[in-house]
Amino acid sequence: MSSRVSGRGWAYFGAILGGAVSIAANVAHSYVPPTPPEGGPPVSADWTPQAGAVVGAIFWPVALFVAVEILARVAWPQGRRWSALRFGGLVPVATVAAIVSYKHLSGLLAFYGEDSLTATIGPLAVDGLMVMATGALLATGIRAHAAPAAETAPAPVAEVVPVAVAEVIKPASPAVPETTPAPVIEAASTPDPTPAPGPELDDRARRAAARKAYRDSGTAGTPLSGAALGRQFGMSDRWGRDRVNEVRAAAAKTAARRTTSAASAELPAAA
Repeated sequence: MSSRVSGRGWAYFGAILGGAVSIAANVAHSYVPPTPPEGGPPVSADWTPQAGAVVGAIFWPVALFVAVEILARVAWPQGRRWSALRFGGLVPVATVAAIVSYKHLSGLLAFYGEDSLTATIGPLAVDGLMVMATGALLATGIRAHAAPAAETAPAPVAEVVPVAVAEVIKPASPAVPETTPAPVIEAASTPDPTPAPGPELDDRARRAAARKAYRDSGTAGTPLSGAALGRQFGMSDRWGRDRVNEVRAAAAKTAARRTTSAASAELPAAA
């Protein structure tokens, strides 16, 4: 579930506002009659700009907005080559759009009769707004990519007893034919009762108790993980995993021994 990044709405509003002003100024400037050369004929009263000039006036701000969206929304891979590709493409588009927009808006203000200072610094407000909006979109885009990644981080996977071992530690059923005996785990070499874990247990007794607790949990159908077994006996996760591996190794040996015995029983008796 994606979270909403604060400030991204204002960044879009600023980019759209600056782009709209830039497009309007570019289109309006394309309708400004050209200044005739010195001594040349005046521009006719029915002069109109060519369609390509109007389309070109619209293209520059739109190209900048699309480039910023591509840069902000795509989860780009890490690396210098990708960074060079991203910003190497954005910088020319932003530079050309800023220069063209500035010249058109400045020329339009001068055509409308504004003083030279206003015509010089006025377009900087639009360019500054576009720069801030672009930076905000890039910053919030990075945060928007980081939020889902943190939310969907994989949870630690609990240890699961393999199917073969789970079958081994199931209790034998009397209804199973003798030709296919259900594998049953043999009693541990130190079948001590499970005492309550505590400082009074020596290391050997604690290990035996942990192995028995793991076998009991497998018989109940809810095998403990190595980490849970370690915590139950006040030991580390690795200590618990070692006890789980000991039980599994013993179960595998028992299964192999019973399989060999069953195969030998099926062989015909020697004459």
